[in-house]
Amino acid sequence: MLAGCARFQSQPLSPDKTAADMESRSLADPALKTFLEQNLHRQFTNWPAASWDFDTLTLVAFYYHPDLAVARAQWSVANAGVKTAGGVPNPTLSLTPGYNINHINAAPGLSPWFPAVNFDLPVETAGKRRHRITTAERLSQSARLNIVTVAWQVRSRLRRSLLDLYAAREAESLLQQQAAAAAEVAQSMDSQLAAGEVSPFEATQARIVLDNSRLALFDAERQRGEAHAQVASALGLPTNAIDDTALSFTGLTQPPAGPPPAPELRRQTLLNRADILGALADYAAAESTLQLEIAKQYPDVHFNPGYQFDQGDSKWSLGITFELPVLNQNQGPIAEAKAKRNEAAARFNALQAGVVGELDLAIAGYHAALAKAETSDAMLANLKKQEQVTRARLEAGDISRPELATVQLELSQSALARLDALVKAQQSFGALEDALQRPIEAMNPTVIEQDHSRR
Repeated sequence: MLAGCARFQSQPLSPDKTAADMESRSLADPALKTFLEQNLHRQFTNWPAASWDFDTLTLVAFYYHPDLAVARAQWSVANAGVKTAGGVPNPTLSLTPGYNINHINAAPGLSPWFPAVNFDLPVETAGKRRHRITTAERLSQSARLNIVTVAWQVRSRLRRSLLDLYAAREAESLLQQQAAAAAEVAQSMDSQLAAGEVSPFEATQARIVLDNSRLALFDAERQRGEAHAQVASALGLPTNAIDDTALSFTGLTQPPAGPPPAPELRRQTLLNRADILGALADYAAAESTLQLEIAKQYPDVHFNPGYQFDQGDSKWSLGITFELPVLNQNQGPIAEAKAKRNEAAARFNALQAGVVGELDLAIAGYHAALAKAETSDAMLANLKKQEQVTRARLEAGDISRPELATVQLELSQSALARLDALVKAQQSFGALEDALQRPIEAMNPTVIEQDHSRR
């Protein structure tokens, strides 16, 4: 029995080592390559990959992000709880040596010792063990579903970070064009002011437009740096791990397609969202806990066979022990379990109502953002046509170069407005997927549950 006992093995945590492990993470990790090939079902002939799209980066986040490691660890704890719940109480053995101090008066040849051995065999009644196992299994199921919820949160943060990085890069490029056009207009105004062709007010206005463009450019550069760091954080990587990485923004550069009809989305959400299913598992666990507390009204039975060697005589006994439920019938724990079941039901109803409201709000916001994006696309297309006409007039000598620069300045401002509308549409689409807790297209749920070992 001693050989079968578990032994403690110390596993101290070293902040220096964990920090070093974090800093050493990279996209070139061979174990990451194996993980991606297993879940993408394709081979990487060149490693690390030349370009990383959103789907591949999502798997990188599933591999590295610490939030998922915590969720998996919590699931392991819940699984261990199932084993604990299934444990059967051990019997006990009592050794009671006895000695007759008056043995000198006893008959010759009799031993003064009368040792006794008692055996206690507990037997649980009313299915208590079954109810404990059921409760633990429901809690394990809830913890497993929490992995899906956390994985979606990791994916959602990554998508938002990539969208912010794409928006910052595009805004920086457009603002560079705008600043160049504004500089040309301001330079032309200065020349005309010197010739007395424009007023100082007009020249000052052109200079203000130039200064605002440069300030906006500085802000876009800052936002690009912050978004770059946010992408690394969403992946669970240090920032320098993606400094030279080619990121693909496929799927973010155009307004997304319209979602399925609202009734279908609502049905899918209420049936398949992981946190809703987890709340159902929590309610089932609360019901099993109530069943367990009700079963505890019935006392367990202890069989107590015993043997005593009494000064040459062998004496056997057979006893039975059980609690007499006369002073209380476990009413307090039963009332508490009923209240917790009601609380679990209230939490489920509140979550379901909140999800429906979140989904309706996301659908309304998405349609409005999509309409705005379509309008901005039309405006940008008209300004591009105007820019082409103006450029043709410049080549024909009908207008001056500053007039073309003015049109280009308007075009860059329209392009920035179109970029803002596109980002809003993508953000609304992301909010819609967050309400669904799943991408519009199918996602393989087994990937996010797969554990792995990096070390």
